[in-house]
Amino acid sequence: MSQVAENERRILVAVDEGEESMYALSWCLKNLIFENSKDTLILLYVKPPRAVYSAFDGTGYLFSTDVMATMDKYKEQVAEVVLEKAKKLCNNLQNVEMKVGHGDPRDVICEMTQKLGADILVMGSHGYGVIKRAFLGSVSNHCAQNANCAVLIVKKPKSTAGGDI
Repeated sequence: MSQVAENERRILVAVDEGEESMYALSWCLKNLIFENSKDTLILLYVKPPRAVYSAFDGTGYLFSTDVMATMDKYKEQVAEVVLEKAKKLCNNLQNVEMKVGHGDPRDVICEMTQKLGADILVMGSHGYGVIKRAFLGSVSNHCAQNANCAVLIVKKPKSTAGGDI
C-alpha cells in the first residue's frame, strides 16, 4: 500500500437524532481526523422505512395522501437538520460528504460502508440495556458483525449529574 493511500482514509460516521451519534462524531473529529489530513469524512443519516401498516392509524382508518406526504416531508426535514448539525461540528474540515440512506439502518449502514469504500465506520452506542436491545436490536452490534470495514463504536460517558461538585 502506498504512503498516499494511507493518508486518504474514508471515514463514515453514522448520525441520527440522538446525542450519542453527535458525541461519536465529536470524538472522531478529536481523535481520528488530523489537521490538514486528506481524509474524507462521510456523514450518513438513514431515514427509517415507512412501516407497512402506516397507511392505517390504530383505529383502522386510512390516512390520507396529504397526511402521508406530510409525514414524508417531516422525515426529509429531520434528515436535513441532523446533517446540518453534524456538518457544523466539522468546522472547516475540507473533505466532508453528506449522504442520506433509506431503510433499516442496520442494513443501509453496512451497505453504504461497501458502496462508499469506507475504511472505518464510526457510530455511537445508545447504551440500551439487555431487554431493550433484545426487542429493538442493536444497530451498532449488527454493524460490528456485518460491515466490511473496521467499526469503531463510541460510548458516551454516563453523566454524573447530582452529587459531586
